[in-house]
Amino acid sequence: MRSDAGWGLKLGAAAGLLFLHLPLLLIFLYAFTTEEKSFQFPPPGLTIKWFVTAWFERPDIWGPLYLSIKVAAIATVLALIFGTLAAAALSRAKFYGKDSLSLLFILPIALPGIITGIALRSAFDIMNLPFSTWTIVLGHATFCIVVVYNNVLARFRRINSYMVEASMDLGADGFQTFRYVVLPQIASALLAGGMLAFALSFDEVIVTTFTAGQQSTLPIWMLQELIRPRQRPVTNVVAIIVIAVTFIPILCAYYLTREGEHTGGGGK
Repeated sequence: MRSDAGWGLKLGAAAGLLFLHLPLLLIFLYAFTTEEKSFQFPPPGLTIKWFVTAWFERPDIWGPLYLSIKVAAIATVLALIFGTLAAAALSRAKFYGKDSLSLLFILPIALPGIITGIALRSAFDIMNLPFSTWTIVLGHATFCIVVVYNNVLARFRRINSYMVEASMDLGADGFQTFRYVVLPQIASALLAGGMLAFALSFDEVIVTTFTAGQQSTLPIWMLQELIRPRQRPVTNVVAIIVIAVTFIPILCAYYLTREGEHTGGGGK
């Protein structure tokens, strides 16, 4: 039986969407403004020169952009490896303290980023580990693993255990069973988790601030530009790049997760 939402609910939904996305629309608008130093509304004119400026005349953007992509890619690979292994180990195992161990895997994404960043910085200081690209990667991997772990664990729980047992009974070893039976069923969850992990890592700023030393990723570059404004519309152009790089993987992960809900078998 179908029920239509009332006008009150529709207005509430519209207000919520405007509250969430109107600031993003303003970023897009002011990336095209002709005014360099202020945010006059409505903009006095529109131009695409700031996109040209960002691409050809601001080499200071490329280093942070490359570092952000590099860190996100490595953190995503680490998350796929360790998150998948953790999910595989905990999906079927039964032992005392399993729930507590699962909570420890999820905890990093629940903690505020500033807490994680301070904790990591203290740990690096204690270990005399100099700040570098790898300290940023380690910081980002702490929450990227959680994303992959949650996605893959949910898929493992829907895999019919009889299929794995049948594969082993037919003479397949552990690697063959994983490759031909398990992997095809968790592939979309791996891809979705990897995309989400990449998106989260690419736009992370708080953890990066505490683990980067003198290196600057793209979000940190944007914060520095806001503090010392120079060609403000260029910052909005870079913000559009960040939105695009994070939105596309999240959108793909959303559809992959929806498709994955109809694959795999349940039961034990």
